[in-house]
Amino acid sequence: MGEKTINVQGETCPVPLVETRKAVRKAKPGDILIIKGDHPPSKEEIPMAVEALDLELISIEEDGKRWVIKIKIPEEG
Repeated sequence: MGEKTINVQGETCPVPLVETRKAVRKAKPGDILIIKGDHPPSKEEIPMAVEALDLELISIEEDGKRWVIKIKIPEEG
């Protein structure tokens, strides 16, 4: 298990979602992905994609205009 941070601050749609999907494809079961961004629509889109992909949404934290979304790749089995 490992943690990987995807920094998409300053990026607008669809880049944050595309980068998140790329990271999900490369991740191993049990990995934690930390997506850092500041584009408001992406804060809504990424959790929807997480749900659609059957991943685990750990948290969404906001600090002013910035946000951090943590997701977990499910363990196999």
